[in-house]
Amino acid sequence: MAGLLDDGGIWERSFILPEHKEAMARQGREATKKTRPILDAQELEQIQLMLSESFHQHKRITLRLFGEFDDVEFEGIVTAIHTYRREIKLAINRDEWQWIRIGDILNVY
Repeated sequence: MAGLLDDGGIWERSFILPEHKEAMARQGREATKKTRPILDAQELEQIQLMLSESFHQHKRITLRLFGEFDDVEFEGIVTAIHTYRREIKLAINRDEWQWIRIGDILNVY
């Protein structure tokens, strides 16, 4: 009887439509999503200070960015700050850079 209910068993082949199987998988992925933490004023000020220091002193920093499933880290030097668009340009290597939204930054060290 257990074989009938296992993945790929008769139950799945006979009673679950492919659309429903996709919806169940999508729902499982959605359940693992994280919510964006709310940073207090002191944390935001510290992030802005470190970004400015990296920009003016060409100091290498590491950014931890919010991701819906896992956080991501980038290391580099801030080469441009666009306050209107709320983005920074982070030079990762000599010819590699990344535009990063300031609102996605969780921590700078």
